[in-house]
Amino acid sequence: MLQPPSLKLLGRYNAGQCDSTSELWQVLVRRGWWLWAQCPGLGVVRLRQLQQLATASEVDLEALWHWPLPKLSASLAWPQGVLLAVDRHRRSCAARQTLAIPDQVILPMDDSWPEGFRRLERPPLMTFWQGDQALLPLLSAGEAVAVVGSRRASRHALQAAELLGRALARAGWPVVSGLAEGVDASAHKGCLAVGGQPVAVLGTPLNRAYPAEHLNLQARVAQQGLLLSELSPGARVQRSSFARRNRLLVAIARHVVVVECPEGSGALLTAEAAVRQGRSLSVMPADALRPAARGSNRLLREGAQPLLDPESWVAGLGMGPLATPSGVSTTPENNGVSARANPLEHHDPALLALLDDGASLPQLAHALQRSSVALAEDLVQLELEGVVVAEPGMRWRLA
Repeated sequence: MLQPPSLKLLGRYNAGQCDSTSELWQVLVRRGWWLWAQCPGLGVVRLRQLQQLATASEVDLEALWHWPLPKLSASLAWPQGVLLAVDRHRRSCAARQTLAIPDQVILPMDDSWPEGFRRLERPPLMTFWQGDQALLPLLSAGEAVAVVGSRRASRHALQAAELLGRALARAGWPVVSGLAEGVDASAHKGCLAVGGQPVAVLGTPLNRAYPAEHLNLQARVAQQGLLLSELSPGARVQRSSFARRNRLLVAIARHVVVVECPEGSGALLTAEAAVRQGRSLSVMPADALRPAARGSNRLLREGAQPLLDPESWVAGLGMGPLATPSGVSTTPENNGVSARANPLEHHDPALLALLDDGASLPQLAHALQRSSVALAEDLVQLELEGVVVAEPGMRWRLA
């Protein structure tokens, strides 16, 4: 029979100094934490109180699990309702007679637990994952970029988010987002399109998709990248669940980018979390007269870094952790050949020739015999791709 860990060992664990290579210790701590973390009404504060009680009593968390209710009640200053709920849960677990921890769950004492989670004021008790486990060490080191924005994004914002997702994936960066409709989904679609590895932090359990029409997109992310959620299968989803996941999304990223959002948007909560957690925050400027962009434009006024061109911004980041030694990612789209080797080859050569020395919109419309509206759309697309640069007086030139 396994003996309880010593007081010294428990003390080292509570101080974050325990040797994680000890298999016995790992089994004991994981099993005890898993049992208590599933109890109703217990969060990180009460789990820490249990750890302190275990240390003081020279037992492990699993031994504490078997204490009778009167002994627990005398040792913990918890509301009686919480203690009764815990006791009911313990009896239901005893009826199932299982201590099995799912393979696809990571706990705070695991090596793959993201370092950013440890620094949170309210870290998750456990995190469920589905997909490529090899991405977990990268997220633990914060080697990823988060892209967030409005659910009701403009066409321009959706296009910009997709281009950013593509550029990040080509450079070898995992693209993190919340898989919400709008900007989140567009960034993930862009990443998927070039064979990148997206990471979705969900506000639902892994076996649910929200919105429901993202079921296929969520499955593609799981197949090509990684899904994460702090909610166990079957857990109740509340409106606050989506706000709480923002702190996790930021905790696994080095940089956070906001692409268009109104005041009151959840993306602003993510931006606030980025500032609190000391992450780099960049914002794509948007139409000053558009209400849907007032939140993100306010972030620029408050000092966020403007992101004017996805390709140039990503180039400034450098190659990500998923890049090949040659710096060229082999993807279904480019088959190992750089997709940016010739950024002009897919565009109208006559238009590009006129832009070589710069030209105004009226000049282009007259020379090409095309409508100004159609040309303006093409020029915006070229600007987003970093091919042209806009200048005062409605003029453009090749970048």
